[in-house]
Amino acid sequence: MSKLDFIGIGIGPFNLGLAALSEGSGLTSMFFDQKNGFTWHEGMLLEGTTLQVPFLADLVTMADASSPFSFLRYLQEQGRLYQFYFLESFHIPRKEYSLYCRWAAEKLPQCRFGTKVENVRHIDGAYEVWVKDLNTGESSVYTARHLVVGIGTKPAVPKAFRENEGGTVFHTSDYLKERTGASSADTVTVLGSGQSAAEVFYDLLKNRRPGTKLRWLTRSKGFFPMEYSKLGLEYFSPDYIDFFYQLPGDQKGRLLEKQDLLYKGISAETISDIYGAIYEETIGGKDPLLSLHAMQELFSMEGAGGNWRLRCRHTVTGEESELESEYVIFGTGYKPAPPAFLKGIDELIDRDHLGQLKISRDYCLQTSETGRNEIFIQNGEIHTHGVGAPDLGLGAYRNAVIINKIAGKEIYPLQERNVFQSFSPQI
Repeated sequence: MSKLDFIGIGIGPFNLGLAALSEGSGLTSMFFDQKNGFTWHEGMLLEGTTLQVPFLADLVTMADASSPFSFLRYLQEQGRLYQFYFLESFHIPRKEYSLYCRWAAEKLPQCRFGTKVENVRHIDGAYEVWVKDLNTGESSVYTARHLVVGIGTKPAVPKAFRENEGGTVFHTSDYLKERTGASSADTVTVLGSGQSAAEVFYDLLKNRRPGTKLRWLTRSKGFFPMEYSKLGLEYFSPDYIDFFYQLPGDQKGRLLEKQDLLYKGISAETISDIYGAIYEETIGGKDPLLSLHAMQELFSMEGAGGNWRLRCRHTVTGEESELESEYVIFGTGYKPAPPAFLKGIDELIDRDHLGQLKISRDYCLQTSETGRNEIFIQNGEIHTHGVGAPDLGLGAYRNAVIINKIAGKEIYPLQERNVFQSFSPQI
């Protein structure tokens, strides 16, 4: 096979969007993913849950509203365009977003599922990518001028409790698989204060068997809503990326620590649903057999006769408490998944004083080969580009930047001003 313009490693929404936007660009590419088909947060496709961004944050629309891979084109092909019109909702069901992505993936022959990238080497002005077909066991080598790494994140269970995972202890990413057992347990404890923890708590609240005791704990100061005001949403824009990127590294870190509620809180609608359900259960003085506890940090857990003994510490007073629970569900978010295959070119990669990847404004991993053979990073640049890195609404923009860079010309025009407010220190 001749040298490709680029190879995408991992096929989540961001690299899938790149594959869709690169159609018709004249660029040659291949994308590899070890899953047998497109999947997206399978364990959290709960009934009634929606994306937390408008449907315009699909794979392509924010870069190319005329693309044949838009969500509206998907609805048209499915014969659901009028139903969606009458729904009058910007936020689409999570299940339907997953099906939409699968529809797009099946239309893109350069997306190869069931293939695992085992090694990457830089040689003769290109990258060699060693790929194993997991169905046949055969290995192949592909060459490309550039790479785009979009392998996403992995569930993050605190290190101290990873040895307890399995059976009745699991991350929210596995919730649907374990839902039947959890909903019929005697006691269930959910940990975390983000959207996933809230959705799992609400689902259990509605579907647990009578008599199940349900607890929700978080070390955060409360169960707070995600910032979703119109001006707050402007932080998820190319304009804010421009501001954030030019800050010194230490300032970036301090700023990110203060912006949790821009991307880690709970939707106001979910909070309202939970409160309404609890209110309904307590009518007439009924004991709902549930409790919510803020400012409680889990510091120890051990088996206790078929249950788990959890020890917690109040983050303000320092007082310690102990409880037992049959099931423990960690809604503790996700973390970057450093790809093992990059070890073959590790000596080329530049890192900062904290060991973090150095990434340019146009999403290129800084290496000793920068400028000739780029490695682009998808959703691994929050420390350099700010809170919008994992946001679906910026995926098409980032892919437009990447495509323009690879092509060496403007295939997708990029607007200079996208928001009403200014983030500049100058007035």
